[in-house]
Amino acid sequence: MGTVGCRKGCGSLPAVSYELSHLEALEAESIFIIREVAAELDRPVLLFSGGKDSAVMLHLAVKAFWPAPLPFPLMHVDTGHNFPEVIQYRDERVAELGARLIVASVQEAIDAGKLTEEKGPRASRNRLQTQPLLEAIEKNGFNAVFGGARRDEEKARAKERVYSFRDEFGQWDPKNQRPELWSLYNGRHRRGEHLRVFPLSNWTELDIWQYIGRENVALPSIYYTHRREVFRRDGMLMAWSPFMSMMPGETVTTETVRFRTVGDMTCTACVPSTASTVEQVITEVMASRVTERGASRADDKFSETAMEDRKREGYF
Repeated sequence: MGTVGCRKGCGSLPAVSYELSHLEALEAESIFIIREVAAELDRPVLLFSGGKDSAVMLHLAVKAFWPAPLPFPLMHVDTGHNFPEVIQYRDERVAELGARLIVASVQEAIDAGKLTEEKGPRASRNRLQTQPLLEAIEKNGFNAVFGGARRDEEKARAKERVYSFRDEFGQWDPKNQRPELWSLYNGRHRRGEHLRVFPLSNWTELDIWQYIGRENVALPSIYYTHRREVFRRDGMLMAWSPFMSMMPGETVTTETVRFRTVGDMTCTACVPSTASTVEQVITEVMASRVTERGASRADDKFSETAMEDRKREGYF
């Protein structure tokens, strides 16, 4: 190791490197974005579903303001058909931080007659989340909404800027986005408009898991191997639940699986896996050639432009 010079008699000191590792660089960028939003916009909120990306985003937000408490609330758009393990984790994490949690409920919107629930074996509440989300944003006057989306997940998300502008109807125009040169972000907006902000845009699934390992970020248990009742549909292993309607020829078996992503139970598939530790999951991710959404999200297979269509309407 090299040395640096000093005054006579002080001896030799080891050289100091100021080069950041790739995880440290990603962490610094994300924390900068979170702090920039808190400085520019007066009513931000962080979407927290209990999934691995939102767990990492929340961890970064806590780091950004530590030892002060979070300066903004958390929000979850609850379909009512979530994995119980994820809801338990969400509530435990919120209680641990003493954070304020806002729940935008799809079930309440259905009960109020604002939404019509889909019918049939492929029915899902996932596409019904947009209206409760937009109503919660308007009701609380939020002008910045942190989301955990990453550009490597899906082609529509790859089009997003870090600061993604939404008009007064909560809609997104992928052809009308603001430039973001030299990490300069434009948070200007009119009353009624808001921004979706994605601090994890430049992260990959592998980055997320490596950071979870480095920082010891707790996750819901379903991200690791366990035994679960599943059935095969459209080439994916769907978790059986009372919310699912079986189709002719489909049979339920018990398999050793884990989830790469979590969402509504009716559209989130699992993958065969014996990975019980972060290190084993990282090994699996390194060998995978399909993104987690490509491998396990039935809602993205609805059409070639399913995600972009939902995002145009105001989805995450």
